[in-house]
Parts: sequence; C-alpha cells; structure tokens
Amino acid sequence: MTEFPDADTTDDIAAERDETVEAVRSHAGQIARQLALLQGGDYGQRTFNTDEGEWTLKYEAGDLQYLRFSGRSGDDVYVVSTKQPPDPTDLHRAMADYDAFVESYNRYVRSLDGVLDDVRGDFPKVETTDAVVSERDRLVERIRDVADAIAGELHRYDGTDYGTFSARVDGARWELKREHARVSYLRVGGQSGTYLVSQYEPPSAPDVREHADAFAGFVEAYNDHVAELEADLSEISL
Repeated sequence: MTEFPDADTTDDIAAERDETVEAVRSHAGQIARQLALLQGGDYGQRTFNTDEGEWTLKYEAGDLQYLRFSGRSGDDVYVVSTKQPPDPTDLHRAMADYDAFVESYNRYVRSLDGVLDDVRGDFPKVETTDAVVSERDRLVERIRDVADAIAGELHRYDGTDYGTFSARVDGARWELKREHARVSYLRVGGQSGTYLVSQYEPPSAPDVREHADAFAGFVEAYNDHVAELEADLSEISL
C-alpha cells in the first residue's frame, strides 16, 4: 500500500493571522472613533501617507469598517475588512508599515493643535423677529377673519358643506376653499402658490407683504360676484 507524507496544517498560521487582525481591529478602531469625533459625522474615511505607501481607514457609525494598505509595490491589502481575512504573507508586508501609519495619524492630529485658537468666541447680538412675527400674525388673523366671513356667506348661498370661490386679481389666481362656513385655505398663485390662510403653518412675512394689499382686490371680486348674483335674481319674475 502506498503511503504519503503527512500534510502540514495551517492552523497555527491562521490562528496567528486572526489574532493579529483582531489586535489591529481593536487598535485602529480607536483611530476610527477619534476621526468620527473630529469630523463630526458617523460615516467617513481618511487616507494617511507613509514612506512605503498609504493607509485608508473607513468608518461607519464610529466603527472601523476597513483598513487598507496600498504599498508602493504590490496589491492592496485589506488588513481589516468585513469580508475575508488577508493572506498571511500580505498581512506581514502591511504590518511592517503599521507603526508608520499610526505615526502618520498622530502627526495629523498634532497638526490640528491650536487650529481654533484665533476663532472668536464672542458674536454679535442676534435680533429677534418678535415684532415682525407679531405684525405678520395680526395681518394673517385679519385676513382669516374676512375669509371666514366670505366662507360663511358662500355656505349660506350654496347650501353645501364644501366649496370654493376663485377670482383673478392683477393676473394672479386667488382661490378660497371652505368647509361648511369656515375657510380651509386661501391660496394665491395656483397649486404651487402661496397659502395666506391654511390649516398648517402661517405664511412668511415677505409673502404677507407681497400679497396683503392684493387681498382687498380679492374681496372686491367676491363682492362683485355677489352683486352679479343679486342682479340675476332681480330679473326673475313670479
């Protein structure tokens, strides 16, 4: 019977490789967390140069995702990654430059010492918008009151729970939508226009300034509409 020599196992080499990778994952993970704090985001990457090549560290949610060594000769080595571990020979080549990578990172951090020393910490007073907002709210409330009055009259006339009244003022389309006798919204400028009255947030102060005067024209258009209705009814004889 033919006998064959025993094949050497790679268990010890793989175990040593895995131990090295985990040690780097823990150590470089500290760098990842520091970079996340410094750059102010949960996701990012940064490359550090050494004499032998460059190291790229990527992090997500502050945790190390991968650490890649790109040597000046040879293929990229993913020392740490979310996929398969590196080849032991490639890992050995990369780890010969690992201390230089850490020193490159440390130089980067030291280069930031005092970077904010000349930034002023006293800032100008911030003016409040209280007066503008108060006047905006007063005008919007007045517009709402008048729009409610129109909605109430339309409800009486139409006899329906829902309805709209629209008119064109100075080339702009105004539309009042009501629910029963209350205004749901008053919009100027079509579907993508400005809501002077709505069930949501109030309009901006510049929008109120732009359209408040023209609102009087909308009310006049409504009054003209009512006058036409009265004229039509006056011609009916029984």
